[in-house]
Amino acid sequence: MRQRLNERLSALLALALPVLAGLAWMAYAGAPVHYLAINSGALIAGLALAALLTALSGRRLQRIMIVTLLVLLFVPLATGPELNGIARWLPLGPFQLHAGMLALPTIAVLAAREPDYAPPILLAAAFAALVQPDAALGFAVLGASAGLYFAKPSWKPGVVAVIAFVASLIAAMHGELPAQPFVERVLVDAARVQPLMALGLLFAWLACFLLILKAVPMPTAECFALAGTLGGFMLMALLSNYPTPLIGYGAAPILGYALALGLVAKPARAAHTPLG
Repeated sequence: MRQRLNERLSALLALALPVLAGLAWMAYAGAPVHYLAINSGALIAGLALAALLTALSGRRLQRIMIVTLLVLLFVPLATGPELNGIARWLPLGPFQLHAGMLALPTIAVLAAREPDYAPPILLAAAFAALVQPDAALGFAVLGASAGLYFAKPSWKPGVVAVIAFVASLIAAMHGELPAQPFVERVLVDAARVQPLMALGLLFAWLACFLLILKAVPMPTAECFALAGTLGGFMLMALLSNYPTPLIGYGAAPILGYALALGLVAKPARAAHTPLG
């Protein structure tokens, strides 16, 4: 058990640092108590997932997981809730989870294990971004595609990145909602109230990004794809009214990235295995 925790320390840190920084900001700025409770509960559950889950074994199981998560992206279109023609959330009783942030991180890392099928997998996710519509999901797909390209240059992920970019632009024209405090525009709001706190939030998020990119014990393509999704979500959070991943209020990104890190983390000696 202790060895497993040591092997996954970088994954646990990648998850905990931005979430704890976000909790500190919410407490400082007077966020509703249930925001703190939900993010804290999600972090505890996420750390348990990242620490205790084992890597998926068997290609068939991986593909079942990919298909299940892709279907999950389209569930909001059938179930709602819908707001101004936008359906991005999974209804779970009193809670609503952002489908893209919950499902895409694991989709990206498992797609990286399927180089022949990664393009259609990511294209399906980009189509979900178009029809929800969710420009942040589209940019996260773009980031995952770019990550795969930089891990092993090929024209296929490049084409997917271009298509995801176009889908994001179309979604952005139809899918923006008013910003909610502590959910969207987190860095902007923090900078207005306490610039040093905003800087701390940014550094915590960057530490998470770099840990995933360079330190988490996964093959290079998986690390790059996962970091790419995080970069895509954050880029849209900075540009427009989209949820700020991990440092903002919301259980979905915490659980989504915890699941990705927990399912695919490998012993440190296997980290960043060369591709092809």
